[in-house]
Amino acid sequence: MSKQQLILNVTSRPQTGRSASRRVRKANQIPAIVYGKHTNPEALSVDAPEFVRLLKALSGRALLIELNRKDTTAKALTFLQEVQRDPITDKYLHLDLQEVKADEKLEIRVPLLITGESFGVSKQNGVLEIGAHALRVRCFPKDLPPVIEVDVTELKVGETLKVGTLKPIAGVEFLDVKGQPVVSCVEPVGEIASGAPAAGAAPAAGAKPAAGAAAPAAGAAAAPAAGAKPAAGAKPAAGAKPAAAPAKK
Repeated sequence: MSKQQLILNVTSRPQTGRSASRRVRKANQIPAIVYGKHTNPEALSVDAPEFVRLLKALSGRALLIELNRKDTTAKALTFLQEVQRDPITDKYLHLDLQEVKADEKLEIRVPLLITGESFGVSKQNGVLEIGAHALRVRCFPKDLPPVIEVDVTELKVGETLKVGTLKPIAGVEFLDVKGQPVVSCVEPVGEIASGAPAAGAAPAAGAKPAAGAAAPAAGAAAAPAAGAKPAAGAKPAAGAKPAAAPAKK
């Protein structure tokens, strides 16, 4: 079995449906279901305070849970697949538990644990970017790691650790794409932004004004293009000399 394993007391729940689930919740219980490859789905109820204690013991780790049925001696080895909560009251609505066998491999998402201080952060003023918080793995229950440790000590600015470059774990197969980024060290946002042109800088020669650029100030006369004739009826700008009369023949 896995090096760490938790125990959860459960009770078989003969009645199902919304009304039955509401009655279970009113009794401070949580409706649950356990299913697996070799067993039919079974409806259960879990004591709410006990489940809260279980979550604290899990602490975000991937641990196996042994179900201890109060009404029978039968036990099952499971892991927590899904937890449904009320978005308003935040109360637990339903639990999904998946049964596994000790002699069969299971597929499960295992959370990542970033360890060490990146060289790029401590020496190059870089910033870590987390590309994944958990990875899918396949292994026997006895080989299941609670977390996947990712050491970033040697990570420099501009470098990325990917799934394919992670340290292998005995008996564990990574299922995600090898090229998927896990954690990167990038330049600080301030330094990246410093490469932008300063406000008020003159546009490059031949550059077109940006869309939505401010119009000329009110009253400012735009100089006509060389050789252009004034529009019919247009008045000269204030202070402008009238154009020379054409020479008489």
